[in-house]
Amino acid sequence: MTDNISFRLQLYLTILMVVVVAGIAGMIIFENRTPLDAFYFVVVTISTVGFGDIHPVTAAGKVLTIGIILAGVGCFVGLAASTLDLMIENRERTLRLRNLNMIVGVFFSEAGTRLLRCFSGHDPHVAEIRSVLLVSNQWSDEDFSRAITVLNAHRPVLDSRSISLPDLKKFLSGHRNFLLSLFGNPQIIEHEDFTPLLQAVFHLAEELAARENLTDLPASDYAHLSGDINRVYGLLIVDWLMYMRHLKKHYPYLFSLAMRTNPFDTNASAVVR
Repeated sequence: MTDNISFRLQLYLTILMVVVVAGIAGMIIFENRTPLDAFYFVVVTISTVGFGDIHPVTAAGKVLTIGIILAGVGCFVGLAASTLDLMIENRERTLRLRNLNMIVGVFFSEAGTRLLRCFSGHDPHVAEIRSVLLVSNQWSDEDFSRAITVLNAHRPVLDSRSISLPDLKKFLSGHRNFLLSLFGNPQIIEHEDFTPLLQAVFHLAEELAARENLTDLPASDYAHLSGDINRVYGLLIVDWLMYMRHLKKHYPYLFSLAMRTNPFDTNASAVVR
């Protein structure tokens, strides 16, 4: 929807600029007006103000004016309408994303934070990223952007054999209905960052559920599960940080709790000290 409005906006703006330039050139050539008078006349005509202090006297000038009115006024109105549509669409999208971020918050409250705590506890290189994940109340948007850049360059290397897969299977199986309910939200697809994470978590849950025995698997299967776990872990970290930025900007009281229970802070505690 936004792309269509943006296209219309660009189209109307392009045509309007062509009309303005052609109108100015025509008034200079056909009506022998100065560039300033020509520009003034075209703007007044397109905006439908029509003071009448400048008007065409030649046949060519009158034909040109008709063209300016037909093309210019229509494009001017279309440009104004498209701009308003874009503003309304952006505002509605912002509100939808805020609502979707509430769903993201429920996900982290129910499952995401626990998964992060579990995976980070078995990450052999967690020390490399811990320093950029100790979010504080003094963080700015630039701090969050820098941290996300560091995370995007970090490649998790968790070994599934170091994690209790039966416990992980039990945890994800217990939240299967919860995950399905998130998928049932028709607007969740609009959250471009959260949807891949949700799909990765659900896939991991399905992989674990498909195996009756998780304690004596071939090395190749452990490697496969490691890939699934690392995919979830990598997406989890970035989405968690983006969610923290959202909380800081819009819900300071929720941000306070999330900051005190930071899964990457070894001294984290919900107790206010």
